[in-house]
Order: sequence, then structure tokens, then C-alpha cells
Amino acid sequence: MSSLINTQVAPFSANAFHNGKFITVSDADLRGKWSVVIFMPAAFTFNCPTEVEDAADNYAEFQKAGAEVYIVTTDTQFSHKVWHETSPAVGKAKFPLVGDPTHQLTRAFHVHIEEEGLALRGTFIINPDGVIKTAEIHDNAIARDVHETLRKLKAAQYVANNPGQVCPAKWKEGEKTLTPSLDLVGKI
Repeated sequence: MSSLINTQVAPFSANAFHNGKFITVSDADLRGKWSVVIFMPAAFTFNCPTEVEDAADNYAEFQKAGAEVYIVTTDTQFSHKVWHETSPAVGKAKFPLVGDPTHQLTRAFHVHIEEEGLALRGTFIINPDGVIKTAEIHDNAIARDVHETLRKLKAAQYVANNPGQVCPAKWKEGEKTLTPSLDLVGKI
């Protein structure tokens, strides 16, 4: 499997539930701003509502950073409507809940579990040009911490705005970065 890093998001169109309405989300919606696309296996599962709630509780931070969040499962937008209405955790979501019943997105982002028709937990940060800058994919039993996603988003934004700089391990907004050079080799 080849890496998706620094590749363009493939063209897509999908239905979503967002703020009480059904909408269409496409690759064009990911352009012009930073986007965080979070894949989950399915609505009405155990770990997924905890992750939706974590993203919802931190949504203001994503917006402050100029990013939109998209939660994607292999369900329909209709399932997402009911999930939003019946789960107190999911009900906090103010971002689009994207349905992918055809598995177009899960396959394009390399998170599809063919035998189950579900998605792995995948998190992708996409720049305003529609280019994937980070990708994290892991087992469905392991839920994510959105604070790390926010940290990676801010690091991706920093290096995009500061060519020639890199963010070291555990870098947080406002901390010192590095300028790669021969002088640093063997000294860190």
C-alpha cells in the first residue's frame, strides 16, 4: 500500500447530516481551508460516540485554527441523523457526519475493512489545497485523543507557513522549532 502523504484527495461526493439538515460534502469542500477527516467504523458502536464527543468538545479549537472537522462512517446520512438525535455524545456534534455506504471514501483513504464493510479508525489532516499532510490509521479497539490531532494540525499549519522549519517531538504551538542544517547533525 502506498502512502497517501502529500497526495491530492481523490474526487468524491457524499451525503452528510449537519446541523439538522442533509447536505452534500465533496472534495471541493476540503479546499480553501484546513480539514480534519476522521473515519470511524460505524454509528451506534461503543468507542465511536466517545470520539465524536471528544471532537465536539474541542470543535471551537479546530475552528479557531481555521479547520473543519468531518466524521465519516460507512453508514448513511439517515443513520447519522438518528445517531445525532439519540446519543447525547454524538448530539454535541456541530460538524458534518458523513455517510459512506458505498465505501468510496474508506477505500480512497485506505481505511476500508473489506471483510466487514467497515472503516478502520483513520485520521487525516488535509491542507487548503486538498493535499493530505498527516495520516494515522489504527485498530478499531483503540480510540483517539483529539488533542493530538489538534497538535498535529497546528504543526502542519506552522510548517506550511514557515518553510524550512520542522516541528520536533512533542512540539506545541508557540514552542521552538528547528531549522534543519548540517550543524545539527549528531548534536540533538
